[in-house]
Amino acid sequence: MNRRAVFQLVSYLTLVIGVAMVGCAGISIYYNEPVTFRYSFLFAGGLAVIFALLLRWVTRGSVNLSRRDGFGVVTFGWLTVTVFGSLPYLFSGVISHPISALFETMSGFTTTGATVLSNLESIPHSIHFWRHLTQWLGGMGVLILCIAILPFLGVGGMQVFRAEMTGPSKDRLTPRITTTAKLLWGVYILISISEVILLHFVGKMGWFDAVCHTFSTVATGGFSTRSGSIGAFNSSSIEIIIMSFMFICGINFQLHYLALIGKPSGYLKNSELKFYISLILIVISIVTISIYISNNGNIFTCLKNAAFTSISLITGTGYVTADYDKWPNAIRILLVAMMFFGGCAGSTTGSMKIMRINIILKSMLREIKTFMRPSAVIQTKMDGKSIEPMIVAQVGAFFSIFVLIFALGSFIMTFFTPNLETAATSVIATLGNIGPGLNAVGATQNYASIPVAGQGFLTFLMLLGRLELYTVLILFLPSFWKR
Repeated sequence: MNRRAVFQLVSYLTLVIGVAMVGCAGISIYYNEPVTFRYSFLFAGGLAVIFALLLRWVTRGSVNLSRRDGFGVVTFGWLTVTVFGSLPYLFSGVISHPISALFETMSGFTTTGATVLSNLESIPHSIHFWRHLTQWLGGMGVLILCIAILPFLGVGGMQVFRAEMTGPSKDRLTPRITTTAKLLWGVYILISISEVILLHFVGKMGWFDAVCHTFSTVATGGFSTRSGSIGAFNSSSIEIIIMSFMFICGINFQLHYLALIGKPSGYLKNSELKFYISLILIVISIVTISIYISNNGNIFTCLKNAAFTSISLITGTGYVTADYDKWPNAIRILLVAMMFFGGCAGSTTGSMKIMRINIILKSMLREIKTFMRPSAVIQTKMDGKSIEPMIVAQVGAFFSIFVLIFALGSFIMTFFTPNLETAATSVIATLGNIGPGLNAVGATQNYASIPVAGQGFLTFLMLLGRLELYTVLILFLPSFWKR
């Protein structure tokens, strides 16, 4: 690994985060908060900027990254911004334990949405803004932002892009990776502006809440300014707007870009999107019918809660409008299963991604057909094109590792919580970057009851899930560190 080049890029990433924290001090001043909060952001941001400048000076020189170096940049970059991003919580006293602060920050940057904070209404505006900003920055990728705004990072930027972007497909929109990063962030910002406007003018949400919830919606993060999440607003229009944008941001952003430049046919031709829509409709139908029969409630209310919860958990956003932990066990199991799916590749969602699930199902069907007709040549296809056997093998390996980590993680978490439901769902909720699970970490609960050692382990799982396993796991191989 080229340590000098890797940590030089980490210095630029830290600089961006430091400037962002200093900016949050302005929010504190605007809302006339106690000086403790503005100084917390100024001090934390100042430390990050000083560290970045010193690291840049030590590692000065040209940047030339290999594929292996890209993994190092992304992993160490995310770890560094998490450490510095946790400082405002500690300096302000909002979170007292360093591990809990790291948990909250990692939850933000990885768009998990799990929190150790309660009584969110009492938390200052500046802290809320920082929490939600971390999700927005992490949604499209902090390093992809750096590539977009720092043109000289285009050298070797493809290695970083491939390591940070989600999904098995890492296609770029243009030959230049810096241009691709700018276009993706441009679409991201446009969608964000649209949601802010709709939430404020249609949903009658205040500007601050509109911006914060937009940050966490388009990032499919799930942080809220209210302890009761979106349900606390008691507004159907707000729920419909947020539900719509959760769905939109669960779609590959490259398709959104193509639609914006006059090529909407990409939506119709994409098999992953068709699978994504079909899955959501099927789950909504099952959940609606089940909770209607069991609760004998209003069919419209059942449909609304079912649709919101299903989209929220499939996309890994984690917003809630109803306590799904009280729904029938069959539906609870179904919703947990959906946590493994995630949205489309190239979206801001977490977990395994629809494309991988689709490939796995197609390859299973192919094996069944081959078993019946051994001599037949049957290809696994997607969008009319044959999928290379190597891709199928890679997806199968990813699925196996994901499930293995889930099983091992669930076992480890039983040492920190006696309840198996809590242990297992806390693992999939953090590994899949979803947020809420069941029982003690359910829809109306948080992660404060998990011991700090357990929070530390879940923090690692959040990073592992956001960077899709390999980017982090490869660092544990001795060969990675050899020149």
